[in-house]
Amino acid sequence: MIKKLLKPARKLHKYLGYLLFLQIFAWLLGGLVMSAIPLEKVHGKHLALRKLDNPFSSADYRADINKLVQQSTKLEHIQFSHFLGLPIIKLNHDETQVFNGITGAPLAAPSKMQIIQQADKHVLITAQVISATHLAQGPREIGYRKNVWKVEYGDALNTTLYLSASNGEVITVRSSLWRIFDFFWMLHIMDYDEREDFNNPLLVSFAATSVLFCITGLLLLLQSPPWRKRRRYT
Repeated sequence: MIKKLLKPARKLHKYLGYLLFLQIFAWLLGGLVMSAIPLEKVHGKHLALRKLDNPFSSADYRADINKLVQQSTKLEHIQFSHFLGLPIIKLNHDETQVFNGITGAPLAAPSKMQIIQQADKHVLITAQVISATHLAQGPREIGYRKNVWKVEYGDALNTTLYLSASNGEVITVRSSLWRIFDFFWMLHIMDYDEREDFNNPLLVSFAATSVLFCITGLLLLLQSPPWRKRRRYT
């Protein structure tokens, strides 16, 4: 029975190998790259801080919080924060409103210079800003978030900070390491569009084909198992 299966198994194994070679190589190479790069490096924790310690105490927020709350509907939570040496109050709901924590006046959207100053306070590297661009909609690497500033630094890793254009809050940090990791993650899960669907049909199909490839390889091993004694000719 096994002998009858060997010939078709050999042929199927051969053609499956041609079909799967590049993807299996991509899986192996991607696994190597992604395991070799520490996740904290990928997330850019050594490049910039997401949050800064708040230097203000509750006494510094002198604005009438009750009046501010009355201006908002569907309020989810209140955040006491700071921006470039100024205490600010954020009211989060459908759209975040930002107020001067001292006067209670609405905070104007930060200027380009203020955004650069804010980015410089967060970075942990010694590098100069090479560009600061306002984007109506950010790229895929920040989930197409709208109304953001993209601040790029001239370091070896092309460190990039994305900040909210409405309040200057750092949204995320990206770098060449993140983009390399993201590229191999795309190859690994075979989602060449959004790089998020780990259950896409293409990946499932190739994974199933790879299992079949292994099964045919096991059948071929039975053709000459290691436990079979070979005849010695004298």
